[in-house]
Amino acid sequence: MAWFQKKRKRRRAQQDRLEIPPDAWDKCERCGHVDLTEAFDRALQVCPECDHHRRIGAHRFIEIITDADSFVELFNDLRSVDPLQFEGYPERVVRAEKQTGPQDAIVTGYGTLTGMDLNIGAMEFAFMGGSMGSVVGEKIARLARRSLEKQIPLVIVSASGGARMQEGVLSLMQLAKTSAMISQLREERIPYISVLTNPTTGGTTASYAMQGDVNLAEPGALIGFAGPRVIQQTIRQDLPEGFQTAEFLAEHGMVDRVVPRNELRGTLARLLRMMLGLKSVEVAG
Repeated sequence: MAWFQKKRKRRRAQQDRLEIPPDAWDKCERCGHVDLTEAFDRALQVCPECDHHRRIGAHRFIEIITDADSFVELFNDLRSVDPLQFEGYPERVVRAEKQTGPQDAIVTGYGTLTGMDLNIGAMEFAFMGGSMGSVVGEKIARLARRSLEKQIPLVIVSASGGARMQEGVLSLMQLAKTSAMISQLREERIPYISVLTNPTTGGTTASYAMQGDVNLAEPGALIGFAGPRVIQQTIRQDLPEGFQTAEFLAEHGMVDRVVPRNELRGTLARLLRMMLGLKSVEVAG
């Protein structure tokens, strides 16, 4: 009779749990959208829901702009010192170097964009808020001088809180030094394009960041000299809505164009080729 009897086998409950890596998911800081970390990375760290352009590092910007494997870093041997013996400054520099690398607050070098030679610098906000000290100013000045000598365009991507207070007047001197080098590029008619990202403020805005032949900005980027609270307290007036955003500055003629991150490479290529009198080419995103 066993043929007509159904014998049930006891099933053991599955004990193994699927372990999901803690970094598999990411969340947009603005709208709270949750997605795979890989999806955010494919979108160049731009939120697919609200188009918020998240902050990315200097090397990532250089990777987006330049042709694959074409970038060569320059002036990586320059290091910050403590000329004013500012309390705790050497320790902060050491911590920043451990976090981001020894490049200080800017990565500089040369590469190609659609086959065009160019010099490129990208600021690293994670290094002490992208503050501009003597090393940053010297790197930019040397990069601009290289553009003069090689007669090739210069592109600088800014992300900075301004001049580095721990170096006092020495950091403020970098505004004049970098501005003088940029003016020489203009005299020699060598293209210089400035890309402003979130945030670009203080002495950086007051010098090379706003002196490009073309000034581009990322959507929603905070761009200004002093903070809105300081300005409001000084002039004792309410500020317009969206004050100091990239869109507001573009509307008022301070920025030439607001460019989404996925269009930045193509926009730079078209502008530089036009400025150099070269034939336009199809640019992959």
